Amino acid sequence: MITKVVSKNFDIPNSFKIDVALKNDRYSSLDKLFDYSPQEVIDIIAQSGLRGKGGGGAAAGGKWQLASDHDGVKYLVVNADESEPGTFKDRRILSLDPHLLIEGIIATCYAIGSHSSYIYVRGEYEEFSDVLQGAIDEAYERGYLGEGAKYKVDVVVHRGAGAYICGEKSALLESLEGKRGHPRLKPHTPSPEFYFGEPTLVNNVETIASVPYIINNGAEGYRAFGTEKSPGTLLFAISGHVETPGVYEAEFGVSMLEYINKLGGGVKNGKKLKAVIPGGASTPILPISYVHDAKLDYEYLKQIGSALGTGGMIVLDEDTSMVKALKNLLRFYHHESCGQCTPCREGTAWTDKILDKFLAKKATHKDLEILRSVSESMNGKTICVFAPAASGVIDGFLKHFEEEFLECIV
Repeated sequence: MITKVVSKNFDIPNSFKIDVALKNDRYSSLDKLFDYSPQEVIDIIAQSGLRGKGGGGAAAGGKWQLASDHDGVKYLVVNADESEPGTFKDRRILSLDPHLLIEGIIATCYAIGSHSSYIYVRGEYEEFSDVLQGAIDEAYERGYLGEGAKYKVDVVVHRGAGAYICGEKSALLESLEGKRGHPRLKPHTPSPEFYFGEPTLVNNVETIASVPYIINNGAEGYRAFGTEKSPGTLLFAISGHVETPGVYEAEFGVSMLEYINKLGGGVKNGKKLKAVIPGGASTPILPISYVHDAKLDYEYLKQIGSALGTGGMIVLDEDTSMVKALKNLLRFYHHESCGQCTPCREGTAWTDKILDKFLAKKATHKDLEILRSVSESMNGKTICVFAPAASGVIDGFLKHFEEEFLECIV
C-alpha cells in the first residue's frame, strides 16, 4: 500500500547528509535534466499531471508556464510554512531528505529561467531549518548550487514568525518582502505571483520534491500511480485517535478506511471510528457513514462535500465531543485571522464566542441561527480563503452532527 516516490530515503540513516544522499540517487536527475530545454521540462511536468501538494491541488505545469512566459529576473519561492493543524508532512522532507528538495529546486529554476530561490519556513521549525541549511551548505560546497554549478541557482532559507496566514502564498510574499503578512487581491486573469515586482513561482515543498522522480522516470512513470485526474502520490499525515500516527506516502485514490486501518493502525484502544477531518483542519469533517467508501483523491472528496487539502487526516473516535472539537478549531481560526477583512476578523471571533455558550450548555436556538448566519457571511466575501475555510468547517460540523449542538441548547 505504501508507495515511495518522495519518501524512498526517509528510513536510511543520515539520509540528510550529502554523501549518503549521493549514494541513494540524489542529484541523479540532473544528468537527464540538461538534456532537455527548459520548455521541454515544463511540458514533462504538465504531462505528468503533477498538482500542488500544499492544499490547493492546482496543476503545477500551468503555474510553471506562467512564470516562464515572463522575461527578466524571476524567482522560485518554496512554501515550507506548514502551519495547518493536522499537517506535518513537509518537515519530513526538510529533515530527512533535504537534498531531494534542493535537487527539485535546481530543476524547477532551470525550467522557469530563475537563478534565485527562497525557502520560506515556518518560524517554529528551527530544528528542521538548521538541517535544511546544513544541506544547502553542502550543496554549495559540492558545486550543485552557486557560481560553480552547471546551472547557477542560489538558495536562501527565510524563517517566518509563526503566522498561519503566511501559508497563503501572497501573504507569504508580503512577509518575505518585509511587510505584514496580509493576503493580496487576486488578479482577474491567470498570472504568476510577484516578489518585489518580479514574476515568481510559489510551490509547496512536496511539489518541488516530486520533480526529480518525474525527470528520472518521465511523465508516464509518475502517472503510473494514482488516478487519471489525481496522478502520483502524496505524503498523507494521520493523527488523532489512531494507534500509529505518522506520515505515510501512498498513491492518490486509496481507500481512506484502509489507510486508517492499515497504516494508521486502526482507531486507538479498539474504539469505534466516529469521524475524520480528511485534509487538515480547514477541510470539512466527514462522519463514519461517508468514510466507509471515501477515496483519498481531490475529485472524490470534493464530490462528497469535503476536500483533500494537505492530506492531513485527523481521526476522531466515538467518545469525541463534536462541540468541543469545533470549539478547538474555531479558537485557532480566531487567533490566526490576520484581521484584514471584516467578515473574517469579526466572524471568527463571534463564532468562537458562541461556541463557549454551547460548551456551557447555555446556548439558545437563536445562537444556532446566528452561528449559521455568521458562517454564511464569512464565505466568499474576503480576500483569501481563510474565512471560507472556517465557514466550511462550521457548516460540516452542523450538517453531520447537529444533534450534539441541539443537546447544548437550553
